[in-house]
Amino acid sequence: MATWAKAPDFADQPARQAEVRAQTVVDKQRYLEQGLTPLRCQACQSQVLVRKSSSHQTSVEWVDNPAAHCPVFAELSRKGSAPGRPDTCGQLEKTIKWAVDEGVLEVPD
Repeated sequence: MATWAKAPDFADQPARQAEVRAQTVVDKQRYLEQGLTPLRCQACQSQVLVRKSSSHQTSVEWVDNPAAHCPVFAELSRKGSAPGRPDTCGQLEKTIKWAVDEGVLEVPD
């Protein structure tokens, strides 16, 4: 019985399946790790990794648990907020804007 899949699994083509898996590893590394710039919040010194993909899109990866270093996230955690809400804090946003303005973070055209 055939089942629907979003993409073929190439189960009948082992060499092709290995190629797809290898490319997936490369793609994950490119999308999740490349272009990230280390940045410390000017207010609380929390370390994050930041990538600007456009003037409107910013990716932020926290190096450590944000509630352990950022007072905004610490307060949210004490109140029982779920991770990722909010996505950032105002002070970190100001630091990222500063980094863009100073040329520390590049914004692609």
